[in-house]
Amino acid sequence: MEFRQVEHFLAVVRSGSFTAAAREIHIVQSALSASVRKLETELGAPLFERTTRRVALTEAGRALLPVAHRLVADVDAARGEVSAVVGLSQGRVSIGTIQTLTVVDLPRELGVFQSRYPGIRIHVRDGTVPDLSAAIADGELDLAYLAADGPLPGELTSFAQWTQRIVLVTYPGHRLAHRRRVRLTEIDDEPFADFSGSFMQAMVRRRFAEAGLRHNPVCEATHVPLLMELVAAGLGVTIVPQSVAERAGLPFARIEGTDFSRTIYLAGRLPEPTNPAARALLDHLTG
Repeated sequence: MEFRQVEHFLAVVRSGSFTAAAREIHIVQSALSASVRKLETELGAPLFERTTRRVALTEAGRALLPVAHRLVADVDAARGEVSAVVGLSQGRVSIGTIQTLTVVDLPRELGVFQSRYPGIRIHVRDGTVPDLSAAIADGELDLAYLAADGPLPGELTSFAQWTQRIVLVTYPGHRLAHRRRVRLTEIDDEPFADFSGSFMQAMVRRRFAEAGLRHNPVCEATHVPLLMELVAAGLGVTIVPQSVAERAGLPFARIEGTDFSRTIYLAGRLPEPTNPAARALLDHLTG
């Protein structure tokens, strides 16, 4: 049973004749009659008693009538809901972010977006790059800020990107605290505070292995504030974006001779998000 057939059935009920119904909905009478006959065939019963003067509902037609009204009402409601989403008076958008995002003030930007579109619900999630990437690919997130040591995976789309310097962070009194530049060999086997599960942890391990040096993690944290507190307490050094080190107020130095930088991407699954709220948020973040 097609929705158009139901609309044609109701038009005949309202008008009391096929001729008047055809005029009301602007189709030829033969097409209207064929549509109703097809509906009757599919339902296995006549819906109208046809006479030369008017048409009247059969018992089957009377049984169908309330169902047809509910179906039309549901479709009208659905159209209204979709229209509200497209018009951005309601909807939902989900965005992910790495903890060490500093290239944009995401909370502030989301607050501005929320004030502009108060009917849109915003879901925010932080996590590791692999988790966020998988969430985008699976459709759980519309957008996410990711870090990478090179291009994004092929199944993801980049909408914007930034390059960020990674630095060595020490603590007051450390033998390298006064330095502004160091070589990676100077922290061979140095007690290290790891940012567990992060892109930077993987980068550090890779760079140490490539240089034939020993990476010596003595503690690890899954949250940046705790990581910085562990370093400040003198438990070890770490490597984080320069902006994170500056905010923490700890001594830091650039690492010479090895590329310690990363690319931050604002990423999604498709070249253009299908979710209208996600398109609006993307325009806001990249505008």
